[in-house]
Amino acid sequence: MRPRAVLACALPLLLLLGGCGDGTPADGRAAGPSPVASAPLPPEPTPSVGPRPTPPALVRPLPARLPAGLRRKTGVRTVALTFDDGPHPTWTPQILDRLRAAKVTATFCVLGTKARRHPDLIRRIVREGHQLCNHSWRHDLDLARRPVAEIRRDLDRTNEAIREAVPGAKVPFYRQPGGRWTREVVTVARQLGMRSLHWEVDPRDWSKPTAATITKRVRAAARPGSVVLLHDGGGDRAATLAASPHLIADLKRRYGVAPPR
Repeated sequence: MRPRAVLACALPLLLLLGGCGDGTPADGRAAGPSPVASAPLPPEPTPSVGPRPTPPALVRPLPARLPAGLRRKTGVRTVALTFDDGPHPTWTPQILDRLRAAKVTATFCVLGTKARRHPDLIRRIVREGHQLCNHSWRHDLDLARRPVAEIRRDLDRTNEAIREAVPGAKVPFYRQPGGRWTREVVTVARQLGMRSLHWEVDPRDWSKPTAATITKRVRAAARPGSVVLLHDGGGDRAATLAASPHLIADLKRRYGVAPPR
């Protein structure tokens, strides 16, 4: 068969097997009741020890609706800024600098792998008065669908990495990667003393819009008590960093900025 004919035959098969860049399955089904809000991270090296992840065929389906028990608002007038997928040695220190200059505090939803790799940044986050949130060990988008024992091990392991950096650190919240929640992960988080933190405002900064677009989206969607989803890890966050001074100043003036309680 000629090369062109081979390519023509193979292309439909590739399109059928391939997935979408935003985390949507290849069959076109939505990844859940809200769009995946975190760009898939590069895979972590497979650990030499520890339990193997559950095969994809054994995970539960996602629910048709977000489960009960999610925190989406602060409950007061102030707006909460949350930063996911760090800490990152380039972007997190600069985000912290912007927050310190504005005299506001935020919530950092950290990955266990990153907390173990950058304990100095976990210590700085706590030292400067910010709040910590468990964001799973390695950003597994299917974690909430896995067996309960596996979910518990993942969240426990992440909290252990955080507390290796800061013994006794408070971790009041858990955030599921991609917002792909199930009742089981909400229950496990609660059993471990963490409330499940979702969001109300998502400017999709992970999709690499400009700084002006990020600021415009947040300004248009924010309301009193909004929880705003941003990122300090998982990729190039130059646009988020550039947007931060204007975004923080605007929210501080309109509503005030403080972590959820």
